[in-house]
Amino acid sequence: MIRPLVRFAVRRSLTHDTRYVEVVRPRRARGLVAEVYRQVEDEFGTLAPPTAMHSVAPDTLAASWMILRETLVAKGVAPRPAKEAVATGVSLANSCPYCADVHGMTLDAIPDVGPTDELVAWARGSATAAGVVAPPFPASQLPELVGVAVAFQYYNRVVNVFLRDSPFPAHVPESAKPKARKVLGRALRPPADGGPPPGGSLDLLPAVARPSDLAWAGENEAIAGAFGRAYAAVDNAGARSVPRSVRELVADRLSSWDGQAPGLSRAWVQDAVAGLAPADQPAGRLALVVAMSSYQVDEGLVEAFRATAPGDEVLMELVSWASLAAARRISSWVGAASPAAAE
Repeated sequence: MIRPLVRFAVRRSLTHDTRYVEVVRPRRARGLVAEVYRQVEDEFGTLAPPTAMHSVAPDTLAASWMILRETLVAKGVAPRPAKEAVATGVSLANSCPYCADVHGMTLDAIPDVGPTDELVAWARGSATAAGVVAPPFPASQLPELVGVAVAFQYYNRVVNVFLRDSPFPAHVPESAKPKARKVLGRALRPPADGGPPPGGSLDLLPAVARPSDLAWAGENEAIAGAFGRAYAAVDNAGARSVPRSVRELVADRLSSWDGQAPGLSRAWVQDAVAGLAPADQPAGRLALVVAMSSYQVDEGLVEAFRATAPGDEVLMELVSWASLAAARRISSWVGAASPAAAE
């Protein structure tokens, strides 16, 4: 009874808790959006707002679901508690309270989890090149757990832009949240059979050649296929919605970035975009802050960009592209570390 009620409540919250864009309502979903919605509800248990908010740009919706499904949700070698611990650690590192809360409560709801502190600490440290250490898990689990880390480096950034800090509606009082956490955690608790089989989302987007920065996926064809397709789809979205000069600027900045936040203020971003044409500077500011310190994104940055490109799809595609560009940069050091644990 709990799961259907939570599913209903989450569906109702989609239009109230998402900022800046209007989520496609389930009853109005068609084509690719409808197919992704069906998979998310069937396999994740609820139409999760961090995925559904992408619906204004269908290709980014499919891309975001694929990297989540094939790493966190699908049955694999790594146990689901380990995956939830990695998702929680990355979200804490990125100051994403929404994701940290959801995956922390899910982890708490799984019985007989065992110790996960080491995994949380590894995932949290991996957000910076200086903080990454040898993963505390066998090499056989590397594609899945590094995949979860990279997926949440993406998700945290998009969530920080479009969702509130809490997965609970604003009217839920603080006194009620401990009980609400238990209820939602039980509703999100993964199935005892370990989840759906891998590869079930791959038909959502066309196949592509494997990019060179997916070496960490190893021989896991489901994860490599999901990320390869997602990378291509979001690259195409960026080509549509992000000025070339901005894409070049972000790529240049990320090429030497070590994951450290640029600073407490946003003075750095104004200096960074000074060389752009005035018309491209709002896009440059938003893309750079999303990529390098997403928790600093505010209404002013978003509205300045929307004054130059008002559509929901364009906004989502820019944020998605910048978020994935940062996640791919982080994967270059997370995926290169060798596991310390023996097989």
